[in-house]
Amino acid sequence: MPITLVLLLVQAAAAAAVAQAVPPAPAPQKGAAPDEAVAGRLGTAQQGDGDVVVTARRRAETVQTVPIAISVIGGQALADTGAYNVNRLTQLQPSLQFYSTNPRNSAANIRGLGAPFGLTNDGIEQGVGIYVDQVYYSRIASATFDFTDTERIEILRGPQGTLYGKNTTAGAINITTRKPSFTPEARVELTAGNYAFVQAKASASGPLVDDRLAVRLSASVTRRDGTVDNVRTGVRINAHDNKSLRGQLYWHATDTLDLTLSADYNHQDPDCCAQYFVRVGATQRPLARQYEALAAAFGYQPPSRDPFDRVTDLDTPLRARQELGGVSLVGELDLGGASLTLVSAWRKWDWKPSNDRDFIGLPITIVSANPSQQQQVSQELRIASNGRRAVDYVAGLFYFHQTIDTQGLQVQGPAASRYLLSGANANDPAVLDRLTARNTIGFSNTSAAAFGKLTWHVSDRLSIAPGVRVNYDQKKGDYSSVVTTGSGATLDCSAAAQAASSVTRDRCGVLAPQRYRPDFDDWNVSGDVTLAYDLSDDSHFYATYARSYKSGGINLSGLPLGSDNLPLLATATVRPETVNHYELGLKNQFLDRRATVNLAAFWTDIFDYQATVTNSQLSVLRGYLANAGLVRTRGVEIDSAFRPTSRLNVYANAAFTDAKYARFTDAPCPPELSGGTALPVVNGQIVGTPGAPGTPGNSLPFCDVSGQRIPGVSKWAFSYGAEYGIPTSFGGAAGNLYLGYDGSYRSNFSSNPSESIYTRVDGYSISNVRVGYREGGRVNLFGWVRNVFDQDYFELLATQSGNTGLVVGQPGDPRTYGVTFSASF
Repeated sequence: MPITLVLLLVQAAAAAAVAQAVPPAPAPQKGAAPDEAVAGRLGTAQQGDGDVVVTARRRAETVQTVPIAISVIGGQALADTGAYNVNRLTQLQPSLQFYSTNPRNSAANIRGLGAPFGLTNDGIEQGVGIYVDQVYYSRIASATFDFTDTERIEILRGPQGTLYGKNTTAGAINITTRKPSFTPEARVELTAGNYAFVQAKASASGPLVDDRLAVRLSASVTRRDGTVDNVRTGVRINAHDNKSLRGQLYWHATDTLDLTLSADYNHQDPDCCAQYFVRVGATQRPLARQYEALAAAFGYQPPSRDPFDRVTDLDTPLRARQELGGVSLVGELDLGGASLTLVSAWRKWDWKPSNDRDFIGLPITIVSANPSQQQQVSQELRIASNGRRAVDYVAGLFYFHQTIDTQGLQVQGPAASRYLLSGANANDPAVLDRLTARNTIGFSNTSAAAFGKLTWHVSDRLSIAPGVRVNYDQKKGDYSSVVTTGSGATLDCSAAAQAASSVTRDRCGVLAPQRYRPDFDDWNVSGDVTLAYDLSDDSHFYATYARSYKSGGINLSGLPLGSDNLPLLATATVRPETVNHYELGLKNQFLDRRATVNLAAFWTDIFDYQATVTNSQLSVLRGYLANAGLVRTRGVEIDSAFRPTSRLNVYANAAFTDAKYARFTDAPCPPELSGGTALPVVNGQIVGTPGAPGTPGNSLPFCDVSGQRIPGVSKWAFSYGAEYGIPTSFGGAAGNLYLGYDGSYRSNFSSNPSESIYTRVDGYSISNVRVGYREGGRVNLFGWVRNVFDQDYFELLATQSGNTGLVVGQPGDPRTYGVTFSASF
C-alpha cells in the first residue's frame, strides 16, 4: 500500500508540473465534469440509439464507427432489465458466458474463450479482461459483485491487447461509472421482491469548489434469501448478500489537467454456494463402488431426487465471504494535439469460503476451503491523439504486479473410509477420519507491456489500423501440502512407507503431501491489423486479423506424482496460448437511423489451449492443467435494434458459436468411460480393450476428444425484447406508461471438460416482463417478473470426485417478482 500511495502522489505531482508548461486549452463547459456532456446521450445499443458514445479504443467515438464487435448497455437499461451483475448480463449478451460455483470458482468467457471451464488455478490468467474506470481487475470474483452507479458497460469481442494495458485474448468487459458533477444531483433506486429480495442503490454528486472540485458518493445493498432449502440446517442457501461503497473526487486542476481519485469497498457474505443431487449415471467403476451401492451401505437417500424441488441436506456450512476494494488515481492531461492519461491503482481481495465438496449429507469431506488474500498494483501511461487527422494513434506502457497467499484446508470425515476405499480398510473409519491436508500456496506475478495502435486514414472512407504489443510475464509459486492423520502424525508417502502399510497406501491415495516451487517467465510480441471502409455515412465495413498470446502459467493445484511419490516438476508450468484470429464485420443503420443491424463473422484458432488434461507420458495419470493441441471457435453474431415509432423499441441479438477441440488427443475421459482399471500405456499406445461405456471393467487412461465441442458454449444463443410506451401525464408532468419484455435462449452445452451424456445441460429460454410509469429521466416506477414461466434449468452440472456416477448441479433462479422505484434529483 505505501508504494502505491507514492506512485499516486508522484503521478499527480508530475502531471501538475507538466500542465504548467502546456498552453491552456479551452475550458470545459461550466457545470460539467469530463464526459458529463456526452453522458446524457448515452443509451444502449439495444434501444437503437446510433449515437451511443464509447471509449473502447481509448477515445470518445460513436459505437457504429468503431471497427470492433462491441455491445453497449447503458445504466438505465441495466436497471430496467435487472442486469445488476455479470451473470445477469449474459441474458442480454448472447456471446458472453459466465459460470460460477462460487465467486473464486468463476469464469467469464466471450465466444467460448477466456478461462478453462470449471477450473480455478491462480497460476493462469483470464482471457477476458474486466476494467472499471480504466483499472484492470485481475480477480474474476469481482464479476460476482453488483454494478454500482454504472453509466454504461461495453462488451468487446475478440483480442484487445493493442488497446488495453493487460493483454486480453478473448475480449474485455469495460465498465464506466458515473462521474462527479459540478451540478448538484442525486439518484435513488429501491427494489423489493419475493424471497425477501431487497436492493437499495443511491448516489449523490456536487461541487466542493465551483468549477474546480467535485465529489460523487455511491452505495449499493442487495439481499435475498436462498432459493434452496437445506433440510438439515433449516437455512435457505444460494442467497445474495452484497454491499458496495464507492467515492470519487474530481479535480479540474487547470484548463488542461483533470485528476480523479476513486476508492471502493465491496463486501459479500451469503449462505452460498451449493451444488447438489441431480441424477446418477453408470461408470466403469465396480458396481459396489458406485453411488447407489455406496449410499445404500449407509442407508442414505437424498431428501429428493428431483433437483427442482430445491432441497438438499448438505452437512458442511456454506460460506462465500469476500471483500474487494481499492484506490485509483486517473490523471488526464490535454497536450493540445494529444491527451496523456496516467492510471495508478492498488487493489485487494480477501476470500473466506466454506464448501461441501462431497455434495451430499454424509460426513465424507467435512472441511474444504481455500481462503486467499490477493493484492495488486497497476500503473498505465497512455497517450492518444486528439481529433481526427491523417494518422491517429494510441500508445501506452503498462505495469502490473500481484501476490496471492492461500491457506488450503481439507479434512476427511468418519464416512470417508467406507465411501472412498475398497478392501479391508474400508470398514475402519479411523483410516481416513480426520485425515487432513494443509496447503500453503504462494504466488507472485509481474507483467509489463508496451502497446500501441495507429489508424491511417487513407481517404475519407478508408482506414488501415495496425497495432503491436510487446509483453513480459513472470510467475513464481510455492506449493506446500502437509498431510496429517487423525492422530496428528505427519503422513509419510515414500515408497517404503506405502509398501510397509496398506493403511498408509490408502491414505496416500486420498491425500498425498507434496512440495514444489514453479517458475515461469516469457516475452512475446503480438499484433493486429484492421481495415475499415465506410460504405456510406451509415454503413461501415471492417476486416481484422490478430495474432495474440495468452500468457503461460504455473500449476498451483497440485501436480501428478511420479513413481517416487515426488511431484513431476515438468508439469509445473503451462505454455502460452497462441491465437490466430480473423474477423469480418458490417455495421449498418437505416430508416433515418431508426434501425441498426450489425454483423460479425469470426474464426479463431488457439494453439496450446490451456485445459484440464491427463498426460499419457507420465508414470502416474492425474488430471491437472496443461496444454491441449488446438481449439477452434468460429461463428456469426447479429446485433440489431429498431425504433419503428417513437413509442416502440425492439431489439434482437443472436450468436452462432461453433467451438471445438480441433486436436486434443490426451483429454480426461468422461464419467461413463472412467473409474475402472486403467489400461497400461506402452510407447504412447494403450494396450488392451476397454469395457463398454457405463459397464464395470477396464478404462481408457485418456481419451481423444478431437472434434468434440469445448465445455460451456451453446451453439445457438439469442436475446430479444421490446418496450412500448403510451404518453400520459400525472399532475401536469409528462410521462409514459410502458410495457417491456426481455427474453433469452441458449441451446444445450457440455458441462464437463470432455463431453459426457451425464453432464449435458439442456437448452432453455427465459422470459422477463415489466410494466410501469416513467417520467422523463426523473421518476421510474415499475413492477417486474423474471423467469415468468418458471422455467427449470441448470447453470452448470458437475460430477462427484472418484467416478461414483453422482451428478450434481446448480439450478438457475425460479420465478421471481417485485417492484422497483427510482428517482433522480
